[in-house]
Parts: sequence; structure tokens; C-alpha cells
Amino acid sequence: MALALSSIVQALGGELHGDAGLLIVGLAPLESAGPAQLSFLSNPKYQSQLAASQAGCVVVAASMRAPAVARGACIVTDDPYLYFARLTQLWKAQLGAAKGPAVHPSAVIDPDAVIDPTARIGALCVVERGARIGAGTVLKARVTVGENCVIGARCILHPGVVIGADGFGFAPNQGAWEKIEQLGAVVIGDDVEIGANTCIDRGALADTVIGDGVKLDNLIQIGHNVRIGKHTAMAGCSAVAGSTTIGAHCTVGGQAGIVGHLNIADHVHISAASLVTRSLSKPGHYTGVFPIDDNASWEKNAATLKQLHSLRERIKVLEKNKPT
Repeated sequence: MALALSSIVQALGGELHGDAGLLIVGLAPLESAGPAQLSFLSNPKYQSQLAASQAGCVVVAASMRAPAVARGACIVTDDPYLYFARLTQLWKAQLGAAKGPAVHPSAVIDPDAVIDPTARIGALCVVERGARIGAGTVLKARVTVGENCVIGARCILHPGVVIGADGFGFAPNQGAWEKIEQLGAVVIGDDVEIGANTCIDRGALADTVIGDGVKLDNLIQIGHNVRIGKHTAMAGCSAVAGSTTIGAHCTVGGQAGIVGHLNIADHVHISAASLVTRSLSKPGHYTGVFPIDDNASWEKNAATLKQLHSLRERIKVLEKNKPT
């Protein structure tokens, strides 16, 4: 497959410099792109890679126009990263829709499930009783959708995703545990993408809810009765305990954890490997990470950290008794 630069600009816009008839046969990073491939530069600190790149064309911002034109063909746009994202969509569309049946023969679909005719169900998927799958949604291989769970339109669920397993609910009973049946479901909005082997538990009574446009990476755990607002994104191996509400347009870094029964405001950004143990009522960037160090230094710093309260009290006494 090949696209002329003129066709790309006609479809996506941008200011083209160079040969409009140049055929592009692939997309590649700056450092490895060849003369028939297209790449992009979104961060000015990689400008040295731009000068050395063999790419046939590079997508750049207006601030990089001069060095890009000096190097060769380029497309100038306001947001090169967004432009490149849309270019990948254009490229995939040109490759054509996946062939084969809409529902793979090995999939198991309960007769009481409702599957939109435009949805695609991959190999070894299981869709249980009362589940509903929306228009244009794609379930990749081995996805499981539990009873009465709802998935909206144009969602993508990658291999191994489990929607609607029981939440972690048990009552103590004389040294043992009594199961609390999970009677809710999971409701997922439109345009949600869920990465491989991510699990979203059904609610205990009310539903677990994932808002429109949410993006979840691989290996994420979402506990029962969690609510995630529109267009929030979470990176791999993060986890949210039960009954926590996360607002819209938030981001959660990889391996971050959020304990249960908290409220996170809209536009909150949590750094990777942070542990959130209290509600966050104001937008902003939050970090709860003790910096990594060699073990001996870390132990000394950790020991000092444990004494901070007593040191604070001693300082208060010294300040109080300081001669005036």
C-alpha cells in the first residue's frame, strides 16, 4: 500500500513542503525511517534526530518549519502528535476492514445477549446472558463479558479483558469468610478502549461505570462500584479499589494505586507508582513516591523520615524558647 503526500494532506490538512507526488509506503520513527516512510517530530529536544533522519517526509510544528524544510519534504501542522495519530487512523482505514465473520465460530454467545450487527466478536470470546454490545465495538480474542454488562458503541477490548467478574466482597464469619453476591453489573460508555488482561469487576449492588472516551491500558484492575469519568486515561498496572469515584479528564500513571471509597476531582493527574490514600478535591498534579536510591541511602533516609514528627516538635520547643 502507498499514499501520495498530496492524498495525505488532502485528507488531514497541513502545510506541505516538498514533492506532493512522493509515495509513502509506511510510517516509522525518525531514527529508523527510510526515504519512502513518513515520521513526525513533536518534541523540539529531538531536533538532532530530525536533521539526521532519512524519512521521506516529517510532520513538524511551525517552530520546526525551517530545519524541516532544509532537510527535505515536511508537513507543518499545529499539533504534530495529533496529526500523526490521525495519520495512523487513515493508514489503517486504507488497509481495509478485517476479513472473516463478524462473530468468530469459536465465540460463545448466550442466546439472551444482544450483539449489534456491526460489532465484531473475536476468537474464544464469551458473552454471557443479558449482556449488550454496541455498534462498531470490537472484542478481540478471549474477551469475557459477564451477565447483564453493557458495552457502548465503537469500543475496543483487547485480548484477555474480563468485564463483570465478581467484585471482592466477603463478610467475616467466625474466622471464615462469607461471600457477598455481586448483584450489580458493569456499564461502559462509547469510544472506550481497554487494554489486554484488564479486569473490571461488577458492582455489589449498583453498577460499576466507565464513562465515554475512557482509555485503560493493559493489566489494570478496576474494583466493584468504581466510577470513572469521561476521557480519563490510566496507564498499565494501575489499580482502583472498590467504590472510588474518579472524575473526568484525569490521568493515572503506571503502577499507581487508588484505595477505596475516595473521590477524585476532574482534571487530576496522578504520577506513576503513586499511592492515593485520600480524596483529591482540587485539579492538579499529585505525586506520592519516595524517590528510588541505593538501598543503604534509602534506609538512612527512611529512618530519618520516621523521625520527622519528633524533630518538628523539638524545633517548635526551640523556637518557643528562643531569646527575643
